Formats: sequence, C-alpha cells, structure tokens
Amino acid sequence: MVMLGRRELNRTTLARQMLLDRVDLDPLSAVERLVGLQAQTPHDWYVGLWSRLEQADPHAIGRLLTERRAVRIALMRSTIHFVSTADALALRPLVQPMLDRFAGGPWMRGLDIDAVVAAGHELLDERPRTPSELGLRLAERWPDRNPAALAYAVRCMLPLVQAPPRGVWGLDGQTVHTPLESWVGADVKAGSIDEMMLRYLAAFGPATAKDAQAWSGLTRLSEVFERLPLMTFGDGLFDLPDAPRLGPDVEAPARLLYDFDNLLLSHGDRSRVVTDEFRERAFTPDGSVPRAVLLDGFTAGSWTHESGVLTIRTFAPPSAADREALEAEGARLLTFLTPSATPDVRLLTY
Repeated sequence: MVMLGRRELNRTTLARQMLLDRVDLDPLSAVERLVGLQAQTPHDWYVGLWSRLEQADPHAIGRLLTERRAVRIALMRSTIHFVSTADALALRPLVQPMLDRFAGGPWMRGLDIDAVVAAGHELLDERPRTPSELGLRLAERWPDRNPAALAYAVRCMLPLVQAPPRGVWGLDGQTVHTPLESWVGADVKAGSIDEMMLRYLAAFGPATAKDAQAWSGLTRLSEVFERLPLMTFGDGLFDLPDAPRLGPDVEAPARLLYDFDNLLLSHGDRSRVVTDEFRERAFTPDGSVPRAVLLDGFTAGSWTHESGVLTIRTFAPPSAADREALEAEGARLLTFLTPSATPDVRLLTY
C-alpha cells in the first residue's frame, strides 16, 4: 500500500487550503471551498481569508454578514463558523447529532429539553437576544435551573446565528442570537453526509476517518468513508481519486495564520503542520491560542499585533530569505489590519 510522508501531506494540505498560492476567488466562493472558517472571535478570522486570497477587502467580507449571504453559526465541533448561508442551511442538520451531546449535562437532567427549546424559540422569534437575556427569561419558567445552561441548550438544539453587528469588520456588538431560518428567509434542509465528507477531503485531505471526526465532531465516519469511491493509502488515509497530491520538494511560502485557523484544528493527527515546538513553546501561561507562523509549511513561531506593531517571534533565527519573506508578509498583513498606519514589523526569536 502506498504510504504518504509527512511533507507530502503537508504540501498537499497547504495547496487545498489555498496556502501555497493565494487564489483569485471571491470570499464567498473561498469560504465554501474551505467548508467554513472557525470564527468564534469577532474579527480574527478575517485574517484567514486574507492569508488565502489575492484580494481580501474586510469591509466586503463583512457585508456578506449584513446582507445575510453568510452567517456566523455553531457548526463543526460546536464552534462558531463563518459559512455561506447555503452551507449553514445544509450543514447544520448534519452536525446536530454532535450538538445534541452538548445540549445535555447535569443541569439539564430530568428536564424536558424539548419544552425548553420551544420556549427559547418563542422568545427568540420575538426579537434577537443575548445568551444572558435568553437564559434569564427561561429561568423564570425553570427557576431551579442554571440560566446559562438553559440558554446553551437552546443554542445547541436550535440553528441560531450571531446577528450583526457582531462579527462585522470595524463594528462592535454583543453576541445576539436569532433563528437561522427567520434570519435568512429559508428552511433548514439537510445535505448529504457523504457530500460533506467529500468536501472535507477536498479541503483537508488526504485524511483518516478520525481526522474527519476531529474536524466535524461527528462519530462513526469510518462507515461513510468506506462506502465512498475513494483512494486509500497507508495509515488509514483516504482521498478523492482525482485530487492532486504534491511532492515533498514543493516550496511553501511564509504564512501568518489567525489563532483558530482550521488548518491547525481539522485533523486528529496535526503533525502534518503543527510541530512539537509550537505546542510546547508558543502557548502562553494565560492559555491564549497563538497565531501561528508557517515557514517551510510548518509552525515555526507566532505573531502578535498591538498598537500598530506586528511582532513575529520564531523558534530559531530565520535565514536571510525567510526574514525577508516574513517582513514582506508582515507588512502586507499590517496594511490589511491597519491600512492608514506605517507598517512596523518586528522580528524576534523566542
């Protein structure tokens, strides 16, 4: 059986993630190709599109939310994702079995969750509400229950979007939930789990069923992979038959990723991109998730942005060529983040 090495997996995944060469796609097409971007922070995820697209206008991306062509909604791994409206309607029912598991817990034992969800739906149909407000209103009916747990159960069981201005570039706003169907004026209709896994492989493959489980939060995916017309490789890897797979010597440019970039989160075995040094050294004592620096396709440091200064820290002193590439990439990112400021990129070593 053919074995795929680490660098082959690395280069192939980077290519499918549009991180070898920036692509000439509109943001909506790009996010559909990626099957969404993890986006639980209000604005960091915009960098995920900037790092992949030739042209990324954050205000145009934000308008996708205000025009309701895209939404931020709990999907894979029960985390907030930025997805097209079409994908939200089709993918949300597919991940519901995973969200069902999150809806329970000790605070919900002995409670009619369907009644809680119905009451929550009624309250949110009246107007969008913050989780805190929703929980307090529900606790009026169930005073012996934790308000936050009640609101979270509704969030898991109902397709709810985080309504703008939350998540819109340049704007602030509380997390406010409203039902997906009423927000976009369309019915939720489940897509195909087979098609979902084919799209996963197109964006993240080659991959194992356990990798797909890590990405989606779903279980029993081996039986899905086994019934699909896929190529198989050693170590339990599957892939689309006609998908290109790159060799280990393909050059990988310097890239700056955002803190929850799906490239780093969507495989059970993350070693195709994530180094031991990154896991051991890039995480700070406060537990904040680092924003990764890629050199030669692998995590080689982290970066921060504060007061108009972009600081890049690498685990080892970069070569002259890598230093030049990081400075150029950093200046480009600063122009995206703060277009009116003079680029100030600082390179340090851990």
